This record gives sequence, structure tokens and C-alpha cells, in this order.
Amino acid sequence: MKPKEEEAKNEGDGVPKLDSSGIPSLLVNTTQLPQPMSQAQVQQISLSALAYLGDAIYELYVRIFFLLPQQRPESYHRLVVAQVRAETQALHLRSLTPHLRSKELEIVRRGRNAATGRPKRLNPEIYQQATSLETLVGYLYITDYPRLMELLQKIHLEK
Repeated sequence: MKPKEEEAKNEGDGVPKLDSSGIPSLLVNTTQLPQPMSQAQVQQISLSALAYLGDAIYELYVRIFFLLPQQRPESYHRLVVAQVRAETQALHLRSLTPHLRSKELEIVRRGRNAATGRPKRLNPEIYQQATSLETLVGYLYITDYPRLMELLQKIHLEK
């Protein structure tokens, strides 16, 4: 099969692809976006639960980002850990802050205040900022997925 024929065949197979810019479009399959929750449903979720969800979504985003070029598992792990550690998350939150809307800033503030039980090696402020980012990611994942992708693509991940 010729490359153009194979490309046309693969376009309709429903499998998300990584674009040439390296941005993880695997999380951006617009035909199957998560269904947003109502504000009443969102208010029933604790901030720590939003941070828990946000931690998973953020790490998945980072893992997908580092899939290409192909590397050894140890290299993937090292790269991902460097990006999901609290210190780096705090830096990413600070870089996103000028782009946040008032409701998002409120979620960040509330998420910071919900941070408890930090590791001893961390400055409490860093831990609060990392938790704030995770809370924001969790909140946007269930309320405004396109906005989440817009913000995550503004984060500068180092390859």
C-alpha cells in the first residue's frame, strides 16, 4: 500500500495520533470528549478529590508528551518524574497564572488551601502550589476539557 493510501485508510480508524509538533493529541480526541459535569455535581466533589483526579490527568498528559521519540523505559520514567514533581508543578502553575480566568484563579486559591500532609522535604508553599495545579486540572477535566487542553499546551515541558 502506498503511504497516501495508508494515511487515508488510517484517518477514519478512530485512533488518535501524535501531531508533528509533539503536542500530545492523544488526550485531544474531539469526537469523544469527557462529558462536562453540572455545577451542582462539581460542588459535591471535594477539592482533594479534584486534586487526586488532576494528578492522574496531568501525569497522563506528561507521559503522552514524552512518548516520541521512542526511548528506554528508564528514560521515560526520569523525564516524567522531573515534570510531575511538586517543584516543577509549582513552576508550571506560576507560568499559567497570567492566562487563567477569574473562576480558574478561584479554583487555584481553593486548591492551595486544601493542601494538607506535605512531604517533609518540601516547602509548604511549593506543595500548596502543586496541589493547586492538580486541583485546577481535575476541575477543568470535568467541566471544560477544551480549556484544559488549551492551558496544558501552554506549559513548557522540557524534552
